[in-house]
Amino acid sequence: MRSLRQRLFIFFAILSLVLGAGTVWYWLVEGWSALDAFYMTVITLTTVGFQEVEPLGARGRLFTTLLILLGVGTVAYGLSTVGEYLLTAGVIERLQKRGVMREIKKMSNHAIVCGAGRVGMTAGVTMEEMGSSFVIIDEDPEDLAEARENGWVVLEGDATRDEVLQEAGVDRAAGLLVCTGSDATNLFIVLSARALNPDIFIVARSVDAANDAKMRRAGANKVISPYQIGGRHMANLALRPHVTEFLDVVTLDSGLELWLEEVIIREDSEMAGKTVVEADLRRRTGVTLIALLRGSDHTMLTPDENTRFEVGDELIVLGTRSQLSRLEELIGGPVGHPHGSWR
Repeated sequence: MRSLRQRLFIFFAILSLVLGAGTVWYWLVEGWSALDAFYMTVITLTTVGFQEVEPLGARGRLFTTLLILLGVGTVAYGLSTVGEYLLTAGVIERLQKRGVMREIKKMSNHAIVCGAGRVGMTAGVTMEEMGSSFVIIDEDPEDLAEARENGWVVLEGDATRDEVLQEAGVDRAAGLLVCTGSDATNLFIVLSARALNPDIFIVARSVDAANDAKMRRAGANKVISPYQIGGRHMANLALRPHVTEFLDVVTLDSGLELWLEEVIIREDSEMAGKTVVEADLRRRTGVTLIALLRGSDHTMLTPDENTRFEVGDELIVLGTRSQLSRLEELIGGPVGHPHGSWR
């Protein structure tokens, strides 16, 4: 960039010098008015072919010829400088990256998807359907081509590098989805992200189930094996098809107005300290309480009418969007991921 500025400075300096020299010549030597001298110089340098302002002698025509040559050479130099800058491959990439960085800087509580393979693209499609904001990272331009076509915010780079995660706004992000096909790469990404943002919620892919414990020790909150998940889903469809289809309906964007969501009981929530009967969620909001997660190990409980809500409890609820909105008003906070909204 500095080289370009220097060359443009040289171009404008030469152009100004030639323009000034021509104006002075016609003004002082030929005896024209300053305006006519300037106009003659401009039409000469631009080679527009207009007629001379005043008749010129042999000396004036020789000077005008020299001025034309200088003007053509100066303009050619300027055009080549600008053209070389615009046609340089790295320039387009830099301009694209600046636009991406401006979009990322506007994001907060977003998700970062590392890996634009089949798993990462599927995760991106699901998050887009849910209306979540996210950035997808991959160092392979070919893998990112489809993501760009989808209009997603794409960052080309190595997600194992701290600076790339920082460019993706990891310090402001609510969640990180680590979806590359290499357990070693996923482990490095988890380590880096956890060091950069201790509060971020990390879901990591594990190709080899033997590496699950390592992923958790590195800082992953959840470890997923797509092959195991796929196998279990197929088995459930065969054994309990209607139950499985129902869960797909309430957890994915199926087009039906029914959602299975989670909500956390905060200190300022009026539900804290109340029993299920006292809170009366069904009547007040219309949502159905399905389960309750409690404690650091997220022990799942089946609440009865005497179960008392505690600060930090995570509730699994079922309802329509309007019912969930009423629940938000009741608890004084967003319904969704308790570690930060990705929407």
